Amino acid sequence: MIPEKSPERTRRPEDYNVEMLSKETLETYRRMTPGERLALALRMTQENIPALFEGTPEEVDRRFEMLARENDERNQNMLAAFARCQKNLRLQWDREHVWHAFTQMQDYEPLLIDRGEGCWLIDADGRRYLDGSASMWCNVHGHRHPRLDAALTAQAGKVAHTTNLGLSNSTTVEFARRLVEIAPAGLEKVFFSGDGSSAIEAALKMAFQYWRQAAPPQPARTRFVAIGEAYHGDTLGAIGVGGVDRFTSLFQPLTFEAIRVPSPGGPCPATGSPPPSLADALGAVEQAFITHTGTIAALVMEPLVQMAAGIYVHPPGFLRGVADLCRKHDVLLILDEVATGFGRTGTMFACEQEAVSPDFLCLAKGLTAGYLPMAATLTTARVWNAFLGTHADQRTFFHGHTYGGNPLAAAVGLESLAIFRDDRVLDALPAKIARLREHGERLARLDHVGALRQCGLVVGLDLVADRATGQGYPWQERRGARACLAARKHGAILRQLGDTVVIMPPLSIALDELDLLAAAAEAGIRDATASGSPIA
Repeated sequence: MIPEKSPERTRRPEDYNVEMLSKETLETYRRMTPGERLALALRMTQENIPALFEGTPEEVDRRFEMLARENDERNQNMLAAFARCQKNLRLQWDREHVWHAFTQMQDYEPLLIDRGEGCWLIDADGRRYLDGSASMWCNVHGHRHPRLDAALTAQAGKVAHTTNLGLSNSTTVEFARRLVEIAPAGLEKVFFSGDGSSAIEAALKMAFQYWRQAAPPQPARTRFVAIGEAYHGDTLGAIGVGGVDRFTSLFQPLTFEAIRVPSPGGPCPATGSPPPSLADALGAVEQAFITHTGTIAALVMEPLVQMAAGIYVHPPGFLRGVADLCRKHDVLLILDEVATGFGRTGTMFACEQEAVSPDFLCLAKGLTAGYLPMAATLTTARVWNAFLGTHADQRTFFHGHTYGGNPLAAAVGLESLAIFRDDRVLDALPAKIARLREHGERLARLDHVGALRQCGLVVGLDLVADRATGQGYPWQERRGARACLAARKHGAILRQLGDTVVIMPPLSIALDELDLLAAAAEAGIRDATASGSPIA
């Protein structure tokens, strides 16, 4: 049964608290530059709204005090109109000034999110949307969680930032210790950076430098093995080990070429051929190790599921098999848990499910529960020791970021781990994963859904033109993007990967909210794949 969607509506004047809006309006005006004030005044004049800001600052203050006191229809309408003008101006500025990631700006239609509540996002018109992409796969406990908000405020009352270059902060040190306590055994050292791609860059450079300083040194080990259709970020080193051509091929001349082995998680996009069996996939990894003996620094992979590839789920045993081959051939193992970490696959870290402890563990996204940018690269004493020596030895890891180890982010990350513990977040996941599986299996029966892949609390649904043959849509039709845009009309924010619709909500989502999210996804898919659906 499909639950009713949340009603879509726009704020009406009576929705506004005049006293609060009067205060917010005045504070907003005071922050504006003269140019912004002029633009706002022009827009208000165009809409025949009485000028609120004429006269001296004292006269403006008195005018707003009067508005706050006199809660009548005229004042409600005036302030609501001001809010509408302000929103329209921001929409204009968004189009004119903000270059959005992974977005064709010529086609961009702004959606301004003003605030969040739990698993919901609320736009400038008051419309509510379930956050079905966990704000790009990073939100864990929902928006405006009172404990996370309090932790952030408390740390801001101490110090917002201190450098991590040769200096420490008590909160950051405590966070590093907690990460070591929950990480797989042997990961004892924590290097902080700013985002997932930076965490991967640090691991790649550490692995490269390690072999030059190991005992005995093996400087010929300069190459990296990566899985087909891998995505590890957008900086140059991450592009080198990435394999999603639509993201990386343009920039390939700027970086190195990885040794690529086929993914066992999904079909090859170039040929459409099915994925290799578990045995064949592991055989390809070992063959790469043999062919390039003595030249491989590390293998890098996402454990269990390749997220940006299209939710490519690996067969059980692949991770364990790769880890065993790395040990056999003395190849360092880098696990990218930027998207899989912090409960997404059902355990704190995905690698726990196959009892794998890597040489490097890269974390970001859920590291701070989706509140602030922070990343961490965890590694072992074996790697750490290769970097120790005197100043004259030149063994230092010359790499860092201005905001690495930021105490605000560390404070939120610490509190997030406490919420995992106190609220038994992981214990609540099996029921949510099962409910998502029920909905996924129902959606997989739609006429234009060709395949379903799920790992923990994430589902990928492939849209196809012909379900019987598996024939996809022409990529120019952007059916996945259209389905996600259509889902907004039904109260959900989703994000596509090509023509794969991804459902990946915060871990805190309730079962009834999951029902609403799946209903919105279904409605969006039906809208985008209906016969006669206009081509964008």
